[in-house]
Amino acid sequence: MSNKALTTALMQAEALLASGLLKFLTWLGPSTASNVAGGVCRFVGPKLPVSGVAYRNLELAMPELTPQQRRQIVHGVWENLGRTVGELPHIAALQENTSSGPGFEVQGAEYLEEQARKGGSVLFVSGHIGNWEMLPPGVARHGTPFASFYRAAGNPLIDGMIRRLRDKAMGNTPVPLFAKGARGAREALSYVSKGGRLGMLVDQKMNDGIEVSFFGRPAMTAPALAAMALRYRCPVIPGYVERLGPARLRIVVEPPLNLPDTGDRKQDLHTLAQMINDRLETWIRRKPESWLWLHRRWPKELYKRKA
Repeated sequence: MSNKALTTALMQAEALLASGLLKFLTWLGPSTASNVAGGVCRFVGPKLPVSGVAYRNLELAMPELTPQQRRQIVHGVWENLGRTVGELPHIAALQENTSSGPGFEVQGAEYLEEQARKGGSVLFVSGHIGNWEMLPPGVARHGTPFASFYRAAGNPLIDGMIRRLRDKAMGNTPVPLFAKGARGAREALSYVSKGGRLGMLVDQKMNDGIEVSFFGRPAMTAPALAAMALRYRCPVIPGYVERLGPARLRIVVEPPLNLPDTGDRKQDLHTLAQMINDRLETWIRRKPESWLWLHRRWPKELYKRKA
């Protein structure tokens, strides 16, 4: 068997396994799927080497925590990640403002509805908090569907499954997905310049970004959202997803940020990027286990001792 044929066979087997898992999670129903996937990840995840990164991140960001508190947070991180995966096939069916059980609600929906009435460019900013997959469909149901950046899965068959699930959650409302990279950035810039709405998760390290503070430490941060906001003077609306229970979620939408306008573009860019990092930090501190602590957010030399 050639290398190409072997690769194809492995991808097909991987896709078959993923398809079976999705069907199983769908069959379980939203609450049970969330509980099962969350429980499995809570048991397995902390044993994986990448959990060392989470422990080191917590030491760097919140040194006041005890070892036991850090352990509880890391276990909670994995549980939240598992729940997010388990809930993925059910997001499209979640109803708004249910009295109990699976469903979602939107706090601050008035800011979305105001932007829907006004029209024009809007930038939504968030991070990998709670079930972040709920943000696009939840916001869209209040009249403000937005485009986003997207990193394709390595297996195109699995990538197609994920794309179909996300399209279904959006009610098959056509919204652009921009590939991460220089070309996608240019396409997103053009889209926003023509009045488009764009959402970005900006909580991960970007080596060629700008340095601003995050949890009191210098952190390289993607400047693209701040640069677009200042260039087009369009609203920047912060928001995140709070987990209330199994497949029960609250989207918290905050008022648009006050954009700096000192005439010094470089300083304004730094100020706005710092404002965004400050919002992320505030949300994460409220419920640390809801954030994805599994990536190296700070300078690499800080990870040489541990993780």
